[in-house]
This record gives sequence, structure tokens and C-alpha cells, in this order.
Amino acid sequence: MKKRAINVKGTAVTVVERHEQDYISLTDMVQGFDGGSALIEQWLRNKDTVLFLGVWEQLNNAAFNSLEFKGGADSGEHQHRFYLSVEKVDKPGPTGCRSDSAPALAGHGGTYAHKDIAFEFGSWLSPEFKLYLIKEFQRLKEAEASSQSLEWNCSYARTAQVNYRIHTDAIKAHLIPPVLTKAKISGVYATEADLLNMALFGLTATEWKRANPSLQGNMRDHATLEQLVVLSNLESINAVLIQQGLATSMRLQQLNGIAIAQMHSLTAARAGDRLLAVGRKNPKN
Repeated sequence: MKKRAINVKGTAVTVVERHEQDYISLTDMVQGFDGGSALIEQWLRNKDTVLFLGVWEQLNNAAFNSLEFKGGADSGEHQHRFYLSVEKVDKPGPTGCRSDSAPALAGHGGTYAHKDIAFEFGSWLSPEFKLYLIKEFQRLKEAEASSQSLEWNCSYARTAQVNYRIHTDAIKAHLIPPVLTKAKISGVYATEADLLNMALFGLTATEWKRANPSLQGNMRDHATLEQLVVLSNLESINAVLIQQGLATSMRLQQLNGIAIAQMHSLTAARAGDRLLAVGRKNPKN
């Protein structure tokens, strides 16, 4: 279980991840408020809190027994004796709140709630505190996303380097006779590079330069991340096709089909990532 901490107006608040969901320590949140942990029990006695938690569980927890929960609340409300407690919301049914007695959070200390519920609790404590909590939580998630992106880029760079070596080795082994001059060898490599350019971009390097005389560098310098990923993949695939002895025209046809399919997949995935990023930056609660 991943454990992190954010600083909310001078208060260290723990965030743990469980089943790819973030839970925030309510115990940490009340450190700077008079009443301390007793505020959590007080909030759970609130009728609006009961209604909120019930709706949240219905929306997010398929195993939640909403009839039993509602029946207990209605019965207790009628008798003016019903209230929630950490022990009650920590039973196997509800998933929104967890205490350190729960096996999944053992050793982490205190009472935790799903971020949606923690934000609601923060609003009850203080609207100002809630805004700072959301801001710092977003900062944490953006930092994690940036770190994951950096790791991905490093991984891609290593893969691209390996694929490039595989490609050039295949060209050297199968397409370049040992008697060729260095200039002719360079021409063979350039021809194969343009084969990949044609498969992915539909242009040779020379054709691209003629169409874009004002741009510095080459077509690959101006490629998107998705195009660079596909280009790296095409290098390793072309190496296999060269080893199989396929003619240039056949390799171009196959590589072009692969490039189209992979670009469709990557651009669709990137669009999905952008939607998730927007959701993280604009939480509902």
C-alpha cells in the first residue's frame, strides 16, 4: 500500500492508496482543530453525513446493503438515538471509511476516508481547509503523474535505442555486401530510413524538407510522441522483415498497415489520458 503525505496549512495529512483509490486520514485532518478526533464522531452523528455516506456507497460500492443501512438510519432517527461511528462504517459492507483496525490499513494509524468523503468532511471542518486540502491533493497527483511520465519517457528512450540497434544490425547483416564503400553503405541506411518515413509519414526526408523549407531539423524532429513511439516499433519490425528476405515493396506495405493501426491505438489512448487529467483537475467534491 502506497503511503504519502501532503501539507495542508501546516498540518501533515497522510494519503494512502488502496485498490487504486486514494484514502485521506481524517485523524490527521482534525489535528489543528479544537476537539481533535472527537470531531470525526460528531460529524458521523450528523443526519446530512448519514445521507451523504449512504448515497456515496450506493454509487461506488456494488456490495453495499443500502436497505439495511437506510433501515438502521431511519429507525434510529425516529428514536433520536441513531448515529454512525467509525466502527459502524468500518464494517465489511461500506468502503468509504476505514479505521486502522481494518486489515487493509493496519499500521497506518487513525481513521481514513475516500477522497470524496474526506473533502466533504473538510468542508464541514472549514471551507477554507477544504480548499487547501483539494489544492494540495491535486498538487500531489500532478507530481505523481509527472513522475510517471518521466519514467515512461526514460523507458521509451531505452527501447528506442535498442530498436535502432536491432534495425541497423539487420540492415548491415542482410542488405550491405562487405565490398561497398562507406558512401554506398550510408546510402543503404538512408534508403531504409526513408522506407520507415514513407510507412509512417507518407514522405521521404527529402520530400518533407522541400515541403517545409522554413523548418529547422528533419521530419523526425517535428514528430509527435505517438509518431516517435510507432517509428521505434517499426524499426524492430522492419529488422524482422529484412531477416525474412521480404522485398522492399512488401515491407513498405506491411509497415504502413502496422503504422496506421498503432497510431489509431496511441492517439485514442492519449485522448483518454487527457480526459482523466481534466477529471483530476476538476474534482466534483
